Amino acid sequence: MTVREQLDVLAAKRILLLDGAMGTMIQKFGLTEADFRGAEFQNHPKPLLGCNDILCITKPSVIASIHQAYLRAGSDIIETNSFNANAISLADYNLESYAFEISRAAARVARESADLYSTAERPRFVAGVLGPTSKTASISPDVNDPGARAVTWEELEAAYYDNARGLLAGGADILMIETIFDTLNAKAAIAAIQRLFEARASAGLPEVPIMISGTIVDAAGRTLSGQTVEAFCVSVMHAKPWSIGLNCSLGAERLYPHVAALSEIAPCLVSAHPNAGLPNRFGQYDESAQTMAGFIEAFLRDGLVNIVGGCCGSTPAHIAEIARVTMNYQPRVIPALPRKTVLAGLEPLVVDPAIGFIDVGERTNVAGSRKFLRLIKEERYDEALSIARDMVEAGASIIDVCMDDALLDAPRAMQKFLNLALADPEIARLPVMVDSSRWEAIEAGLKCLQGKGIVNSISLKEGEEAFLRKSRIARRMGAAVVVMLFDERGQADSYERKVEVAQRSYQLLIQDGMKGEDIIFDPNVLAIATGIPEHDRYALDFIKACRWIRANCPGAKISGGVSNLSFSFRGYDLVREAMHAVFLKYAIEAGLTMAIVNPAGLVPYDELEPRLREVAEDVVLARRSDAAERLLALALELKEASDVADGHGTVGSDSSTGSTHSAADKNVWRTLPVEERLQYALVKGIEDYIEPDILEARSRYQRSLDVIEGPLMKGMNEVGDRFGAGKMFLPQVIRSARVMKKAVAVLEPFIQEEKLADARLTSQDAVKRSEDGSEKKSEPKRKSGATKIIMATVKGDVHDIGKNIVGVVLGCNGYEVHDLGVMIPPDEIAEAIIREQADLVGLSGLITPSLDEMVHTARELERRGVSIPLLIGGATTSEAHTALRIAPAYSGPVVYVKDASRAAAVVRALLSNTEKARFLEELETKYAEAITRHETIQDRIELIPIEKARSNKLPTDWSHMEIVEPRQKGLVTFHDFPLESLVPYIDWSYFFYGWDLGHGFERILEDPEKGEAARKLYDDAQVLLDRLVSEHILTAHGVAGFFSAQSLGDDILLFSADPSGADLNGFGTPIARFSFLRNQEKKLAGGFNPCLSDFIAPESSGRTDWIGLFAVTAGHGLETFVADCKARGDDYTALLAASLADRLAEAFAEKLHALVRTELWGYVAEENLNAKELFEGKYRGIRPAFGYPACPDHHDKRIACKVLEAEQRCGIKLTESSMMQPAASVCGMYFAHPASYYFGVGRVGEDQLEDWARRKGISIEDARDRIGRL
Repeated sequence: MTVREQLDVLAAKRILLLDGAMGTMIQKFGLTEADFRGAEFQNHPKPLLGCNDILCITKPSVIASIHQAYLRAGSDIIETNSFNANAISLADYNLESYAFEISRAAARVARESADLYSTAERPRFVAGVLGPTSKTASISPDVNDPGARAVTWEELEAAYYDNARGLLAGGADILMIETIFDTLNAKAAIAAIQRLFEARASAGLPEVPIMISGTIVDAAGRTLSGQTVEAFCVSVMHAKPWSIGLNCSLGAERLYPHVAALSEIAPCLVSAHPNAGLPNRFGQYDESAQTMAGFIEAFLRDGLVNIVGGCCGSTPAHIAEIARVTMNYQPRVIPALPRKTVLAGLEPLVVDPAIGFIDVGERTNVAGSRKFLRLIKEERYDEALSIARDMVEAGASIIDVCMDDALLDAPRAMQKFLNLALADPEIARLPVMVDSSRWEAIEAGLKCLQGKGIVNSISLKEGEEAFLRKSRIARRMGAAVVVMLFDERGQADSYERKVEVAQRSYQLLIQDGMKGEDIIFDPNVLAIATGIPEHDRYALDFIKACRWIRANCPGAKISGGVSNLSFSFRGYDLVREAMHAVFLKYAIEAGLTMAIVNPAGLVPYDELEPRLREVAEDVVLARRSDAAERLLALALELKEASDVADGHGTVGSDSSTGSTHSAADKNVWRTLPVEERLQYALVKGIEDYIEPDILEARSRYQRSLDVIEGPLMKGMNEVGDRFGAGKMFLPQVIRSARVMKKAVAVLEPFIQEEKLADARLTSQDAVKRSEDGSEKKSEPKRKSGATKIIMATVKGDVHDIGKNIVGVVLGCNGYEVHDLGVMIPPDEIAEAIIREQADLVGLSGLITPSLDEMVHTARELERRGVSIPLLIGGATTSEAHTALRIAPAYSGPVVYVKDASRAAAVVRALLSNTEKARFLEELETKYAEAITRHETIQDRIELIPIEKARSNKLPTDWSHMEIVEPRQKGLVTFHDFPLESLVPYIDWSYFFYGWDLGHGFERILEDPEKGEAARKLYDDAQVLLDRLVSEHILTAHGVAGFFSAQSLGDDILLFSADPSGADLNGFGTPIARFSFLRNQEKKLAGGFNPCLSDFIAPESSGRTDWIGLFAVTAGHGLETFVADCKARGDDYTALLAASLADRLAEAFAEKLHALVRTELWGYVAEENLNAKELFEGKYRGIRPAFGYPACPDHHDKRIACKVLEAEQRCGIKLTESSMMQPAASVCGMYFAHPASYYFGVGRVGEDQLEDWARRKGISIEDARDRIGRL
């Protein structure tokens, strides 16, 4: 067995143990300069004290004793003492020429120690350590020159080559690149190792496993050079590592979330060897062995790791304790990850049609921008960078950089520009496409990228040997490749030639070891409508080739340079934009994944003038021979006839107050004094005049802050009072908040100027007091300013609409709200409270698992000594749960807040010296009543034994039941489903309910109190909905699947889509199993105890039945749009958009269900239901969603989404508590049984709970958590 095979066998059986710190242990020996020098370096010109690596030569017995102490403690793998044994780090001691010798000695000492303790039953291994070096290739050493670098790729690769060569020569079993703070350094190490492997292969020597371990420097989980953990993982996977992990940095407790993130995405083993906590003020590590092992046990308990150990501050005692706890746990199971193209800058980018089309910014290409070319030629790189920033802001997902010009030194210009660009975090977060016809320029560019970029391009133009050589270099440097469809015969211009070259290129690359996901075809976008008839089909052939590649080249993506298409129409932007819009529409439908474009110049297909769109389609799709002439003629006509206006107004930005006053009445308020005008504008939500009114008010007040604290706060207080009294409603409050934000934004520059002036006066006054001896003794700094409220959606939950609404309401009442966002862990909430010296904290959650997360958070706050009032809200929260579960876990006040209208009053009471005591006394009484009420209700619910409930299931005569076989079996994907077709399926009642306006669409609009606010909200929603649809701001994706099925007790088994006949015995192994709960409450005569499995034919019936699954989302694009709105201070539009996205997702579910009933499954031949009847469920069959009353376990979404391939097909991801992202998503099942109906499982007995836990393979405690403890 090879070393790799031995390691794999061991890692499959148990968690493997690394050793601990080397430096910590060396310090315990108290070695002197003479010890470090030894006899070998007695006359060395520089001091060597502190050069730990040299001890492998001068004091090998010391290093051996440390290795052996770790081996006795239980280490399976010991690390060589070679952290700095490379020429770059050793240069500090003038020892660079000894790098190979020290590395070899380090491996020999470790090898000898490992062999002493190794047995057949317990083999021990040596990991040869390659440290990060003392220099970084991605960060400038000079703050005044961001493009400077302290070390080059070539220097790093050469240093790592000798380092690795020495380690293997000394007997290392593994090579470990560790403590990576700059991924570019690690990529140079990987390239060196791969080159070394090639050299060893020619001598008949095998490769060895590679371990890779990064280090993060902050709680945000980024490396020193700025990469996220996910981007780091993507950027080094080309090394095909045996393991990837994290070490050093924050200590085990704080490292947990980052190891968890890595564990989810790593396609290999995961390791963790953190420090023993954080160093104290003397640089020492105080964390005990038991404490550190306790923190690491969390990694083991949650199945996050395969290999553990320690770093700085850890000792053999720490490793022994960690070894003890590992015995109780199984190793992490490597997840079956979907095949994806993932690129990276500082952050990862998933290239997947289900997630969205990728714009590759072309303006940093000297061939695509005359301005960029001029700036590069003139060495005006700072200005050239602004072009890249503009592209990022315009929506580019990848930056294409090309320096191919006859008067440029392309490799030098490429390197210089990229070094500068990648020092800018906004640009650096995106992947880079290194674009050149000169291979040396491509290599120069790749040597600047710490992330995973793209080579543009390689082709068969120079034959297979050159093609494969370049692809191997790209692969070794961690890049994907664009394959241009050229071969030795030239450019592939026809469909047939494109297919021929694509097929040959793909087969060559796959056979050579490249993954399909790292291949991006460019089928050559060529100019059409040139006047040459042979060119007319170029676009159509490109589109057809996209279809063929998508069907025949698994994993491969497709790109193209769109501007080439319209080359014949230079100067006619209207024509070019129309051609590009039409071409992209059809090419994307055919499989085009990305395109090199100017993102700011893209026009949506649906926004084209109808006649222009038609003739552009004639050109692109080669439908008429005179298409080009007709297109040009129409463009000239349109240019002369119309003045196209740009831009869109903000929702609700007109001057309407929502009242029925005449125009003259509306303008009367403009004659009022400015203070009253401001108050009126705030109350009515009018923003048209806010800037001139604010400037006028400022001229009347001594300080700008007085305007805020005077008329503006007076107006917002009136808003708060009206809202509390029920005279204003939520949509109106949100609009008022938007006006307030705009007013403050106008004043902000003046406030800053006044602060600076105050600071200067204070400084002068202090000097004066000091001179005349009147300086007062300073007083302790006290907290000042508005009441601070921290708000967060708890860990595992992504829903935040309600929380955001409450935040705006509280802001309107003068409170300073710090919204931490969604999926916030308890420790982050606690740290924010302490950091901001908050006065209150609010927790929100939508799903059942969030209830327990709130309890965990309350306990963490209690542990951290926090006792400020804790507000609880969200769809699943209740007064009873808050009283029973959360309040006992926290010593401070815990208050359940039912909805936004109550939030301000609750906060006021908690902060009031006069009201607080009475409020808390009343709260205690209410909680006692809620607990009593809950217990009374529970006592009234009589449960029957589960076996008795099963015998009272819904009866079905399966021998005579008509079972309809779906017309469409397996998976059906709905990519970019037309949003306009979903609008008629929106249930507006739930929309108004979400805005605290109550139920009933027509009734709310006519309500004498709420009607005016509801009508204004509805009008604003219609305007925004039209924009969301017409501008493609939101994208809807869906997938449905239809599978043969059978029930087995309360479980449903899913089989393949086509069982090849009706004999259930031929079904084979199930592809999925759902274990459902049954209603267990005692029923009146004639009532049943239903379970979803009742609606599927049982195994004993001998019948083939069918079930459907679905997942839909309308949330892609929402996050960006909401962020833009919030950046403009427009919370109203942000909240409105989120509400509409939710409604569109539900509408998608409704629409898709109708398609299922009538077409895809077709169990209803005809259906003629109006919207009201649809919303009331007056159709055959049901579509229960996971997490809802009939199937309350949200974790069933994991089974469904896996079967549906929901992430790959729809871009729907699940959080750790099985919440869907985007949040505007729905996932559930389809049942066609004619008697199926919706029901609630309700309370279940211990007998069913134990049975369900057993069927699920989970603990009783986990089972309780999943369905809610109440």
